[in-house]
Amino acid sequence: MFSAEDRAPLIVTATLPGDVQTWANHLRESHFPPERNYLSAHVTLFHALPSSVLAEAKALLARLAGETAPVPARIDAVMDLGRGTAFRIHCPAMLDLRAEIAEHFHGMLTAQDQGKPRLHVTVQNKVLRAASIALQQQLAAEFTPRDFAFAGFALYHYRGGPWEDAGRWAFRGKRKA
Repeated sequence: MFSAEDRAPLIVTATLPGDVQTWANHLRESHFPPERNYLSAHVTLFHALPSSVLAEAKALLARLAGETAPVPARIDAVMDLGRGTAFRIHCPAMLDLRAEIAEHFHGMLTAQDQGKPRLHVTVQNKVLRAASIALQQQLAAEFTPRDFAFAGFALYHYRGGPWEDAGRWAFRGKRKA
């Protein structure tokens, strides 16, 4: 019999490089409601893989990261989340890796994880619409596209609050994604 802890869904993210992580964390600290800001900035690839695939997910992410070179990407626009604000990320190669992971876990994905992904890093969420529009206008006025390379994958257990680390894998291969 599984306990509630054993059934915690798994979250897969693409890891930001240090400078982009610091920049995005600063924006989150400045604009995210403090009572909800208990996570570092992140780029979610999967929101809820079943806990039963933990070992399989670790093996797959390790293999893919070991084969793949850092993945070039571009933060290319301010993104409207309705009651929040994010930066859109253009990265066909990461979407290809995500599709490979999705194919591996075919039949186990939630409706949300079966949908078309929109890569982004959220800097504000669950605020009044007027506040999100104001921040989007402010950020758009000073926005410059930013190139970077994703550094790897991270895996977490979701238990309702801060995520619990389940593993991290750096891209270190030769294959261009």
